[in-house]
Amino acid sequence: MFNRLKLDSFVVAIIISIIIAYFFPQLGASSSPVNLDRISSIGISLIFFFYGLSLDNAAIKNGLKNWKLHLTVQSSTFLIFPLVVMIFYPLIKDTSYQLLWLSFLFMAALPSTVSSSVVMVSMARGNLPAAIFNASISGIIGILITPLWLMPFAQQSDIEFDFTGIYLQLFTEIILPLALGLLLRKFLANWAGRHKTTLDKFDKFIILLIIYKSFVHSFEENIFSAMSLWDLLLIGVLVLALFFFIYHLTGWIGRLFKFNHADQITNQYCGTKKSLVHGAVFSEALFGQTNIVGILLLPLMIYHAFQIFIISIYASKEGRNKSA
Repeated sequence: MFNRLKLDSFVVAIIISIIIAYFFPQLGASSSPVNLDRISSIGISLIFFFYGLSLDNAAIKNGLKNWKLHLTVQSSTFLIFPLVVMIFYPLIKDTSYQLLWLSFLFMAALPSTVSSSVVMVSMARGNLPAAIFNASISGIIGILITPLWLMPFAQQSDIEFDFTGIYLQLFTEIILPLALGLLLRKFLANWAGRHKTTLDKFDKFIILLIIYKSFVHSFEENIFSAMSLWDLLLIGVLVLALFFFIYHLTGWIGRLFKFNHADQITNQYCGTKKSLVHGAVFSEALFGQTNIVGILLLPLMIYHAFQIFIISIYASKEGRNKSA
C-alpha cells in the first residue's frame, strides 16, 4: 500500500522546477538569449498533436452509450466546479484577493486529467472504457469552454487582454495540431502507442518548462511578494475543501442517478480531477503575455498533488475490497 502512496515523482519535479526558477532564473529571464516562449509554444503544439494521435476511437465510440455517466462527469468538470467558485465572487470583488480567486476559477474551469484518471479508475476496478472516454473528450471540450468562463472576469481586471490574439493562439497551438493528429492517427497511431512512455515524458518536460518560465517571470515582477505564509495555508485549505465538496457532491449525484459501483467510481474519480497539463497550456495561451501565470498556476499545482494522493488512497482501498 505504502509503495502506491509514495510522493508522486512529477509533483517532486514541479517543486524542484519552482526552486530552480527562484535560484537560477537566468535561462528563463526576459534578457535570456534562449527563447523559452518559442520552445514552449512548439512543445504545446506537439503535446496536442500527440494527443490527437493517441485518442482511442474505439473507446470513444463505445463510451457514447453511457450518456448519463458522461453527462454527470462533464457537468461536474465544466459546470458545477466553476459555479462553486463563482459563488464567492461577490465576497472578493474589488479586494486584494481577486487575483487569487481568478486562479481558483481558472483551476475550476479546466478539463479533467487523462492518464491519472484512467490509472486510478483501473486501480479501483471502475468503468475503465467510460473513464477513457470522459478523460479524452474532456480535453477537447475544455478548449472551447475554459476560456469562456475566464473572459468576463479577465476583462474586468486591470490586465489588458487581446482576445482575438488569444483565440488565434488557441487555434494555431492547440486546435490545429489536435486536428492534424486526429487526421494522421490512421498512419501514426501504432507509432504513438509504441512510444507512449516517451511521449508522456515529453509532455511532462514541456509542462515543467512552462512552470519554470512562468515562475521566473513572476519572481522577476515580485508577484509573490504580497503573499504571506497565511495566504499559502489558506490556498491549501481551500483547495482541500473544494476537492472534498466536489467529491461528495459527485457521489450524491451518482446515487441520485442510481449508478452501479463501477460507474460511481468513474463518476467521482473523473469528475473531481483537474489537468495540470491543460492548465499550463491554457495559462500560456490566456495569460502568457502577463506576469501573473505563476500565481494562477499555484492553486492548480497544490490541487494536482492532493488529487493524486487522496484518490490514490481511495483507489487502493477500492481495489483491495474488489479483490477480497
